[in-house]
Amino acid sequence: MPAPTAPVVSVAPVTLPVRGRRPDLRLRVSAPAGGTGPAPVLLFAHGFGSSLHAYGPLTDHWAAHGFVVLQPEFLDSRTVGLAPDDPRRPDLWRHRVRDAVRVLDGLDEIEQAVPEVRGRLDRDRVVAAGHSFGGQTAGILLGLRVLDPRTGEPAEPPVDLPGPQVRAGVLLATAGRGGDALAPGVIEQLPWLDVDFSAMRSPALVVMGDADSSPLTTVGPGWSADPYRLAPPGKSLLTLYGAEHSLGGIPGYDAAETTDADPGRVAAVQTLGTAYLHSALDPADDSWTRAAAEFAGSPVGRIESR
Repeated sequence: MPAPTAPVVSVAPVTLPVRGRRPDLRLRVSAPAGGTGPAPVLLFAHGFGSSLHAYGPLTDHWAAHGFVVLQPEFLDSRTVGLAPDDPRRPDLWRHRVRDAVRVLDGLDEIEQAVPEVRGRLDRDRVVAAGHSFGGQTAGILLGLRVLDPRTGEPAEPPVDLPGPQVRAGVLLATAGRGGDALAPGVIEQLPWLDVDFSAMRSPALVVMGDADSSPLTTVGPGWSADPYRLAPPGKSLLTLYGAEHSLGGIPGYDAAETTDADPGRVAAVQTLGTAYLHSALDPADDSWTRAAAEFAGSPVGRIESR
């Protein structure tokens, strides 16, 4: 499994108080070790049931390449143990967005709690990334809208979106459109899966596996390309050949849910995701152009842009 190429410091748990949340919001903070200057902030949203302890292959890599990575732990995490009858369950997507915005609005508190990043969080360079359900969470920060299943109209966001401007994102194995693309009964169980990408104008790299056959949809692996195909231009799509939902192993260095382990796929997500975000934050940075050109013709996957 590809490992970080530079020393990283990681602090967890960092706790942010949230009135009435039960429990308070916990997160992991990872950063380049020994750095002193301002660094871009990357908010990473984990998949359904995961935690702040997961996704080391990505978060360690991003921290080693200059980002301060903030990993909130959402209420659906298995470590929280939300009761099956908890009234917050039907609105988990809203609680995730509230938590993500709480983190971005709490950068001053995070700096005070973690001396290693004090004075280093660049409020003008904020990006987001997420896997699976976390991809939708990150997408909402970029303009994706969840539709009210009763009316079909965009649901009101739970809070003002967001604190600092989120300038770009990486959406990994993220759910596509709702409606007739969903399997029978899915919308009743997961009412946040009817979505609209038409206002997701921020730059984004969408990553999908062409063997990611989700039981949530009737349209096959191409469902995860919808955030690219149905959003306004200014996006890129990375398709990984043979990759399933774990995209080769991004959930962890030794994660049981990885069914398609492949270091080459993980390395592609690491390298291309890093390059995309650096270039999105700085138009003079040609990292993405160079990385995409080097990846052309790769047996691991392909890139397209629009």
